[in-house]
Amino acid sequence: MTTASPQSSARTVAFIGLGAMGTHMARHLLAGGHQVRAFVRRPEAAEAARALGAEPFFTPAEAARGASVVFTNVTSSEDVRDVLLGESGVIHGAAPGTVCVDHSTISPIVTREIAAALAARGIDMLDCPVSGGTVGAEAATLTIMVGGKPEVLEGVRPLLALIGKTITHIGDHGAGQVAKLCNQIAQVVNIEGIAEAMRFASAQQVDTARVFEAMSTGMAGSRMLDMMGPKMVAHDFAAGIEARLHDKDFGLARDIAQEIGLKLPAMEATSGQLRTLMDKGWGKDDTSSLLRVLED
Repeated sequence: MTTASPQSSARTVAFIGLGAMGTHMARHLLAGGHQVRAFVRRPEAAEAARALGAEPFFTPAEAARGASVVFTNVTSSEDVRDVLLGESGVIHGAAPGTVCVDHSTISPIVTREIAAALAARGIDMLDCPVSGGTVGAEAATLTIMVGGKPEVLEGVRPLLALIGKTITHIGDHGAGQVAKLCNQIAQVVNIEGIAEAMRFASAQQVDTARVFEAMSTGMAGSRMLDMMGPKMVAHDFAAGIEARLHDKDFGLARDIAQEIGLKLPAMEATSGQLRTLMDKGWGKDDTSSLLRVLED
């Protein structure tokens, strides 16, 4: 595990996915002195990109032309496949030697397929999913888990250091995505455990705020408890991380586990709770809403 520091040499990069996290990430790249060519879909998004300091383009291929590194941060495996390999995808605008850095959380299997297709055109890929949410993106303290060639990582490390605090090379293509799904399994199973603890306390008319206080200094203390405990005590389910994103990630992990015949009972039980949460229409609320599933 290493922590990197940025270099001063300016580069031209492309960014695809100026959403809640991507906008902050692009802003840090601009603040580092780099030129950003941004893919946008709508005229109003083009204006927002210009206000940020980026130059907008209406296809991924156009955004990728002249960029030495292309960053992507979109939602699903097929979204990544489309913006990189589709009819107007990056592959049709990027020159050989370009590096594609994908910050999305997607299937490691699809990641390997995309990396192979890009490699056939002389384009390298790194899967670089992140942990830390919008708060980490805004503060440039994201944890970045990297799959791909180590020498390719070293070439873009100064750029990654502008958006993340800790950069860990996990292994070959897809390994970063595996690490991110491991992170999600441990994280959301923990959130479900916190929800069950709060439900257990309230069902016996015990003050959940005092229970949280005791737990946080005991062996149950964790980052997730520190984040989710106060939200559950206050029944504040405003989104920090939207539950639908955790549900999407759990779907990926569940499908892979089933494909390889791997039994993960805690993950499977928590996945069922997430699906119930989604069915109740709470997907855009915080994942602490798992408490509401138990209470409903």
